[in-house]
Amino acid sequence: MISLNFKTYGQGNPIIILHGLFGTLDNWQTIARQLSEEYLVYLVDQRNHGRSPHTDEFDYSLLADDLKDFMESEGMSQATIVGHSMGGKTAMQFAVSYPEMVTSLIVVDIAPKAYEGGHREIFDALLAIDLGKIENRKMADEHLEKAIPDLGVRQFLLKNLTRNKEGSYQWKMNLPAIHSNYQHILDNILLDEPYTGSSLFIRGERSNYIKEADGSLIKNTFPESQIITIPNAGHWVHAEAPEALLSTVKNFMTSGGSLQN
Repeated sequence: MISLNFKTYGQGNPIIILHGLFGTLDNWQTIARQLSEEYLVYLVDQRNHGRSPHTDEFDYSLLADDLKDFMESEGMSQATIVGHSMGGKTAMQFAVSYPEMVTSLIVVDIAPKAYEGGHREIFDALLAIDLGKIENRKMADEHLEKAIPDLGVRQFLLKNLTRNKEGSYQWKMNLPAIHSNYQHILDNILLDEPYTGSSLFIRGERSNYIKEADGSLIKNTFPESQIITIPNAGHWVHAEAPEALLSTVKNFMTSGGSLQN
């Protein structure tokens, strides 16, 4: 058992939010603060990310078990689970493994299927940085710029950069373990039986992570699910269309898991 790093906001019925690959709990702070007006919101760093413990092992069964241990340590018998991308797969794995602990499930821009890799350039760029020679964030950004021209992606990745006690830079995330277990992150969840509770799948209109053809797959695995598309949003729905995402989540929550149009 490992102790996950987390933050809490508000009070009320609990919601747990899980970030995606290379992310941290800080990525969802804006959404959490707004939800905290009505709910008790937990933001959690998943293992090998943020300030949570680092381990060599890394797959969705472990991440789901981490979440179970976390809820039990916080005295939670049930919670609404929200997960984005990799966190969405953790949420799905948790729901099918421990359905009695899930009030409702909200998955943001990921489907219950295996994906082809698409992060090789990011891994290569991150692994190529000699952190011992990095003097400031600007220097790290310049190292990444050629391989990763998108400033927003670089800024997202560089949120993982922090100084150690000696004053030199290090990654908050366990980059070697994430890299070596990357295939596990791409894998589908382990499914014994469908999750029959209320489920909401939110996809970005400009994202290709949930395709039209995935609708039947989602329904087979999560028969009580609904799929909602957020206009003008890509994969990072929470960053690109936060108001639309928030209103969709609140509508789903207040309607008891049956989205009202």
